[in-house]
Amino acid sequence: MQLDFFPSRTLTLYLAKMFVVRILAVLVMLVLVLMALDLLGSTGDILAPEGNGQAEILKYASLRIPQLIARFLPYSVLLATLITLVTLNQNSEVVAMKAAGLSAHQVLAPLLLTAALIAAVSFAFNERIVTRANATLKAWEAADFGPIPEETGLRSNIYLTDGENIMTAAALSGEGERIALTNVTWYARAPGGIIRKQIRSPRAAYARPGWRLEEAVRFDVGSAELRELGEVVVGETLTPAQIDLQSVDPDAQSFWELSQTIDAFEAVGRRTSEMRAKWWHRISGPLSALLMPLLGSVAAFGLARSGQLFVRAVIGMALGFAYFVVDNAALAMGSFGGYPPFLAAWAPFFLFLLLGETVLVRTEE
Repeated sequence: MQLDFFPSRTLTLYLAKMFVVRILAVLVMLVLVLMALDLLGSTGDILAPEGNGQAEILKYASLRIPQLIARFLPYSVLLATLITLVTLNQNSEVVAMKAAGLSAHQVLAPLLLTAALIAAVSFAFNERIVTRANATLKAWEAADFGPIPEETGLRSNIYLTDGENIMTAAALSGEGERIALTNVTWYARAPGGIIRKQIRSPRAAYARPGWRLEEAVRFDVGSAELRELGEVVVGETLTPAQIDLQSVDPDAQSFWELSQTIDAFEAVGRRTSEMRAKWWHRISGPLSALLMPLLGSVAAFGLARSGQLFVRAVIGMALGFAYFVVDNAALAMGSFGGYPPFLAAWAPFFLFLLLGETVLVRTEE
């Protein structure tokens, strides 16, 4: 028995089924509660445009739920691990398995296998559904929950620099010279970054060269004067190719699309550390589910009647949540260039993998 990593087929299926049911139950509970809280704060904005109603609320929920599932699936695996192991411990099932000759790793093996399958499903779900939901929801929010333009290449929250000057846009649609910008703001700045004037426009299109702002309104900071300009051309040095590179949203691209974007940025000498860190995290993020049975395993072992089961469950929860805190901090440091991208994405994973193994071996093996 000790030479086999997995216990018997019957016991493996029993533990895996118990674990999956609890993961789904916790995930559904978390998503429903968080979705209800989200709608409390967002329903007013969704219904603000004329003609919006229940269909738009359901559309928002359909776009938001995949984001919540992707974000809280690892938390669900952690909580399901604790619930499963505490239940097994209280019912003396762990004692029975160890008395039958199973090691701590063999007891956890069905949970680890299930978590690995969950990680694979999570990766596919993120690539096929979450990235598209991110792109659509950001574009819809940029349009203030109004009609979304039908053009291709829809992106949101555009930030462009033209020397000292800055151009921002709520949304971008189209490709190449057919790019169209909406809710555009042009900031003309003096040397040192002081804003001299601000021009706002609901729409902008490529003017070969520059960008033609329609129905533009200028505000002079020095004189505090507001003036309607009609059409005006700004940003003569900004080309559609530059905008294609500067307006990339890594969260709205799949793993393979992001790989091509990183190659394009590196080809022109652009900084890619933030995108590279997120690219690596596309793999390490779903794999975090594999850590949860290991970090929560401290709740499985030790006699339930000793009175320390609750303390062990709290320790397991603390280890799991500590991983998420360290992971988010490392990813933020990688985005700012403080850590190399590979280290930012993978260091927390390997650190807590070693920590979980150390705790398990020291206490049980």
